[in-house]
Amino acid sequence: MIVANFVNGTSASAQETSPLVDPATGEEFGRAVVSRAAEVDAAVQAAADAFPAWSRTTPGERQHALLKLADLLEANAEAVADAEVRETGKVRSVLLDEEIPQCADQIRFFAGAARALGTAAAGEYIPGHTSYQRREAVGVIAQITPWNYPLMMAVWKIAPALAAGNTVVLKPADTTPSSTVLLATLAAQVLPAGVFNVVLGDRDTGRLLVEHPVPAMVSLTGSTRAGVEVARSAAATVKRTHLELGGNAPVLVFDDVDVAAAAEGIVGAAFYNAGQDCTAASRVLVHSAVHDEFVEALVKAASAQVPGTDFGPLNSQAQLDRVLGLLSGSTATVHCGGKRHGTAGFFLEPTVVSGLAQDDELVQEEAFAPLITVQAFANDDEAVALANGVPQGLASSIWTRDTGRVASLTARLDFGIVWVNTHGLVASEMPHGGFGASGYGKDLSMHGLEDYTRVKHVMIAH
Repeated sequence: MIVANFVNGTSASAQETSPLVDPATGEEFGRAVVSRAAEVDAAVQAAADAFPAWSRTTPGERQHALLKLADLLEANAEAVADAEVRETGKVRSVLLDEEIPQCADQIRFFAGAARALGTAAAGEYIPGHTSYQRREAVGVIAQITPWNYPLMMAVWKIAPALAAGNTVVLKPADTTPSSTVLLATLAAQVLPAGVFNVVLGDRDTGRLLVEHPVPAMVSLTGSTRAGVEVARSAAATVKRTHLELGGNAPVLVFDDVDVAAAAEGIVGAAFYNAGQDCTAASRVLVHSAVHDEFVEALVKAASAQVPGTDFGPLNSQAQLDRVLGLLSGSTATVHCGGKRHGTAGFFLEPTVVSGLAQDDELVQEEAFAPLITVQAFANDDEAVALANGVPQGLASSIWTRDTGRVASLTARLDFGIVWVNTHGLVASEMPHGGFGASGYGKDLSMHGLEDYTRVKHVMIAH
């Protein structure tokens, strides 16, 4: 089996290929094409050719097409799930019951949002002259998505970009291309050729796409390292950038919580998708008065999680080796897990560690694994200092019954998302994006749609 590019409404091959590996078994099951300059040029040209007509369609016409795409995604959910499970090892029922329905809802949200973009009122701000503002499509958008949520991150990218009238060339992660190609194949039934193109490949493919002179904007979801590289490359041609980068979310647990219930909720949010989530509840900060009790509750809840049943494998051998290296280089106390699970695939045992210093690599680096670190704090100020004491600023949560504390801490936490007594829930209507090393720009919500538009001032003398 060879997974190919999808360009100008049809499948497109390339000479070079790379292996596709099932992370649940560690075995190769197929190959994907690796695009170089010729393939990237063809995809960008297709998007550029399609842009004039697509950008002139009405919001209602774009809405109609996107609503049809959402229906097609739901109708083909089983095939999409098969493709994604094979390359990610995700729990199939989670894909079918949670992720694919969310993707359909997100497409439908942006389909409607396209018809609700607002601007300042037209008026005579200078005597004898009428001014108004236009919101316009930016142009060809280069997009790069990660391996942890291949389908969902593709939807987060293409739905607002297409709703605003842009055309797209998207490069998925080299290890997880199939569900994105399938999405583009479905989209070809409702979108004109060239509006949504997919090129497969490695980091060099991504660089070719980012550095190409035609795209007007680059949107990346990935690591902070990748974000820095993309921003640097995009600057050479003054491209707009939209960067959703690493997370390393703190979870602040106070001494007035229901310990067992909070621990259950946090473990669920930490181990969802094997912890390979930028918002994973992996960095737990707990009040010293309940620290030992809470660690015990976390260990009980974590130990009940079964790799391969409750969560899938890590993405690759390299990712597993990286996490095991973080653990071996730390002086933390390992309460459970900390080792590879089984001999087939790239599974990590559910892991809880404590006794870490703030400068420990396990605290400062995003593990991206079913791994929870625990640190103690004595008061609100120390909790905030520990929470904010990392470069990333994507998401956080507070667990307490004290509403006054909630009001105070939500203002002090330097993160783009703050959940209270829950963690990880996403609403299509609400913005998703962070601060600091977690990047800039918002996914989802009207903010996500506006990021894919440009504003033009028109003044008419009379």
